[in-house]
Order: sequence, then C-alpha cells, then structure tokens
Amino acid sequence: MSTKLDWLTQELANLKQQNLYNAIRTIDSPQGAWLVVDGKRVLNFCSNNYLGLANDARLKQAARDAIEKYGVGPAAVRTIAGTLALHVELEKRLAAFKGVEAAITFQSGFNSNGATLPALVGKEDVIFSDELNHASIIDGARLSGAKIARYAHNDAEALEDAITQNAGTYRRALIVTDGVFSMDGDIAPLPQIVEVAERHDLMLMVDDAHGEGVLGRGGRGIVDHFGMHGRVDVEVGTMSKAFGVVGGYIAGKKEIVEWLRQRGRPFLFSSAVPAADAAACLAAVDILEESTELVDRLWDNARYFKTEMQRLGFDTGVSETPITPVMLGDAKLATDFSRALFEHGVFAMAIKYPTVPQGKARIRVMISAAHAQADLDKGLEAFAKVGKALGVTR
Repeated sequence: MSTKLDWLTQELANLKQQNLYNAIRTIDSPQGAWLVVDGKRVLNFCSNNYLGLANDARLKQAARDAIEKYGVGPAAVRTIAGTLALHVELEKRLAAFKGVEAAITFQSGFNSNGATLPALVGKEDVIFSDELNHASIIDGARLSGAKIARYAHNDAEALEDAITQNAGTYRRALIVTDGVFSMDGDIAPLPQIVEVAERHDLMLMVDDAHGEGVLGRGGRGIVDHFGMHGRVDVEVGTMSKAFGVVGGYIAGKKEIVEWLRQRGRPFLFSSAVPAADAAACLAAVDILEESTELVDRLWDNARYFKTEMQRLGFDTGVSETPITPVMLGDAKLATDFSRALFEHGVFAMAIKYPTVPQGKARIRVMISAAHAQADLDKGLEAFAKVGKALGVTR
C-alpha cells in the first residue's frame, strides 16, 4: 500500500545508490586536533576551528562567568528584552577589530546573510552574485525577491559585463561575493571587484566567514588583507569558525547597521545569542588583538601540509588558504577514501553534491593552529597509504 511519503523513501534510496547520502558521525569530545568520533579517537581534519579556540580555557572561563551573571538563555529577541550589555560590548569591539563604523550580531553567519540581503534589496532590484557563493547567500538572495544575476567565479570582467547587460533594469543593485570560498579555498579578487562597484556606484557586500581569523593583520579578514578599508559597504562575519564559538555579524557602514536593527528579520524575530556565547566571543577578540601567534601558526601548518600533499601527488586544487581540498572527482571514490582514512585514524569527510558540483567530489582538509607537526605527519602518512591503495597516487 502506497503512502503520501513514499516519494521520500525513494529519494533517500536514490541518494544512497548515488553515494550522495550523508552518513553523519557523532562526536563525543571537545573540538581540537584530535576528536572522539563514533567512539574512536581520530585526528581531526574536518572542523572549522582554525585557531583552536573552540576549547580554549579563556573562552570557557568567560562563558562560565557570563552564565553566573546572566543565566543560560536570553528569553527574548534583541528588540524587546534580549539585548545584554555583553551584546553591545561585542558589537563595539567587533567594529573596532574590523576597522569599520559599526557592527551588529546575529545568531549565525547563515542568519546574517538571511537578514541582510532582503533588507537591502527587493523585487525592483538586482543582486550580482558570484556563481560559487555560499548557500546562505543564495538563500538570502532568493528571500529578497531581487533578480539574481550570476557572474563567472572570481571574474571581475564577467561582473562588469553582467552589470552592463542589466543597466537600466533596476532600482538598486548589490554585488555580493564570498571572501574565501569554503570548498576550494581560493580568495575573491577584491580590489578588482571594488573598482567595478565604485565605477558603477553599486553597493558591495563580502561574506568573510572563512577569512575572519585567517586573512589580514591578526585575522582581520579580506578587507584588511587587501587594504580596502572604507571601500566595502557590508562585511559578513561568523564567530563559529576561527572565533571558536557561534554566531554571526555584519560590519560596515553605520547606516546599514542601523537599518538592519530595524529591518533584519532574524534580529527582530529570533532570540538573542546567549550570554555565554557573547562573552566567549569577546574573549576570542581579546586573544586576536593581543597576538598574531595563532594566525601565524595556522599558516605555517597550512603551508607545510599542502607542500607535502602535493609532493605525494595529490591535487589540492586552487586553494590559497588553509582550506585544503583533495580533489577526487567521483563521489564513490571520495566516500571510500574518507572511510579508509577513518580506519587509519584520520577524520576527514567526503564533500559531494550538492555541496560541490557533480564530478567535483573531494576530501576537504581543514588545517588548524591546534595541529602539531606530528599530527600533520600522521595525517600525511594516512593519505599516502590510502591514496596508493585506492589508485589515486602512485
């Protein structure tokens, strides 16, 4: 007897047959260079914990102190009874850290895009979006109702052409790009994009989720990396990666931040970030402002690992950052490779469609400042063995 949900059963079966089904592993330890995953201690090559702050004693103490003072839950949205002194302080500190006029925090980086795009453009407008932008940008653009004009990845000339082709058809326009592209690890050509935006007097928004804590002076991001201060209207940041906590924020022109306080829907209609998270984020900002040690170590580790992977014969794509994709192409091969790595004590998940295009499956290795060279060598040894066993390398 058929039911109304038979189609779901069939779709799930199709995913498994195509090696596109996500088998989700369970972690039973703090984030760090090593994890306990499905009951096994393994080297962690998966997490976005770039600077190793997710289990830092200073962040944990700040969170504990905040719980004692403010409790565990915000109990309200920011505009009613949810704005704590910690939230105000964090936004001031983030603005200073980024070198911008103002900042506003949200519950996640995903929510930051979902709040900002619909608040800045609507049905009479157009968004010029890099074709490889993150899913949160894509969803935020769809929510806005604006026309979406995609341009070829990291191609400022293609962006210029798209603007020319749409001239006279819109009220307002917004250019939006990732700063660092999370699946490939390449960096947007921000100086060229800024020139295009200024030439056409268009708003410019950069999602720097994977640039925060990685690029720029002490991890201040892509705008600092390229010396583009004051020339980017909106910077999107996340506190769930290099900051080691959770949450998102928008940094930039004060008029935009003030408008988001009035019209950013996740800000208006979803509870505030808990005090413990806000306090831990403040502690992370303290650490980043005090020293570049963690950022420097992250880059040293990344250079070492990439060089050795390439020497072993692996294709690490076009990455310019600590994100290290190991390009395999076939989804089944990527799945088998990930499973074999786990058997060798290395946790590195396969990335497949729809996260990346069909035929572009890979293992994405996320390097961290928490890794010692011995950890990296352990991972390299496992990759060498599995690569030979599966015929990826000689």
